[in-house]
Amino acid sequence: MLQPKMKTHFLALKVAGGVAVVAALLGAGVAGAGLAWPWAALLLAAGGGAGAYALVQRLVTRRLTATRSLLKHLRQFEFEEAEEDARPAPRRADELDALLAETRRTGRTLGEKMRELRRMENYRREFIGDVSHELKTPIFSIRGFAETLLDGALEDESVRRSFVEKILRNADRLSHLARDLAEIARIETGALEMTVTPFALRPLVEEVVESMQPAAEEKRLHLHVAFPDDLPRVEGDRERLRQVLTNLVDNAIKYNERGGGVEVAARPVGEGTVKTEVIDNGVGVAPEDVERLTERFYRVDRSRSRSQGGTGLGLAIVKHILGAHGSELTIASTPGEGSTFGFTLPATSEKRGGEGARETERKVEGENGRESERASGEEGPLGRRREPQGPAEKAVP
Repeated sequence: MLQPKMKTHFLALKVAGGVAVVAALLGAGVAGAGLAWPWAALLLAAGGGAGAYALVQRLVTRRLTATRSLLKHLRQFEFEEAEEDARPAPRRADELDALLAETRRTGRTLGEKMRELRRMENYRREFIGDVSHELKTPIFSIRGFAETLLDGALEDESVRRSFVEKILRNADRLSHLARDLAEIARIETGALEMTVTPFALRPLVEEVVESMQPAAEEKRLHLHVAFPDDLPRVEGDRERLRQVLTNLVDNAIKYNERGGGVEVAARPVGEGTVKTEVIDNGVGVAPEDVERLTERFYRVDRSRSRSQGGTGLGLAIVKHILGAHGSELTIASTPGEGSTFGFTLPATSEKRGGEGARETERKVEGENGRESERASGEEGPLGRRREPQGPAEKAVP
């Protein structure tokens, strides 16, 4: 029990031991010289004081100076300089060494937090610019189309209808932006509410695919829905999961090349679980960017994202909604080949997810958006069947 206490007061022991040694040496010198008592006392006092000063200078002052320098760097947010000041603690550290080491650790932690805050601040500034762009672009488009219609210069009914459709599409774009902003605000304040009920997954997916057809039509993309007949119903918040699927399909379309394909597939995995995947053969994502895809405001390619639209909030919202369901987003991606985004949901015992329908491929080709069907089990437009993902699939925390 004595050892911890001695370690706790190691600095005091150092000073006391040093003073005792100096006093003993001076005492021996005085005794040998045969000095009178007043002179001996004066010599002992002077020598003891000088020895104590030297010990304090060696043991205390230099380290206090180092601590003061470190705190000065931290006060001025000079974390790199503070790291340079850091020196390894001696083998037999005392209280001041422990204090200095703790201050360095605190500075290191503050530096990491400050760098993270600066990075987030940069994202937020970019986000403000992106939101401004996202607001102005559809507003200008709506205004231009509406003014042209009000002028009455367009006599062709098909052209007028096309203008109205474009106005509606830009209004939807504004609506999606407002929804994402409101959703991220609810997430940040912890006000995300969930209503979990059993429901059939296939009708929800078909609704999402139907709503995304105009965007796919513009790029001549093939949309494919792949569901087995015996898919069970799942449990979750239907409207929140609609938002998840909409964001994933929207991203798959947005970052795909003209004439490419997007597939939404679901299948039972294990006991009582259904896995849903959104698969595309688009630009893909580099491995070093995969883990950051769900960070708020983060986008892999800013120039491409700005031209395609978006604020970098979609996957962050997806992550939080899935987390509220006790699930997580998995990502498997290869640059230049495409990506697969997946998640799982608990299944109910009632098998009604297929709704008696076959697997349907929704092909959107040209301006008419023609649809065709494939029998279940055939390869989709991406040229691959729905198989479990390999080791490249990664869950994003």
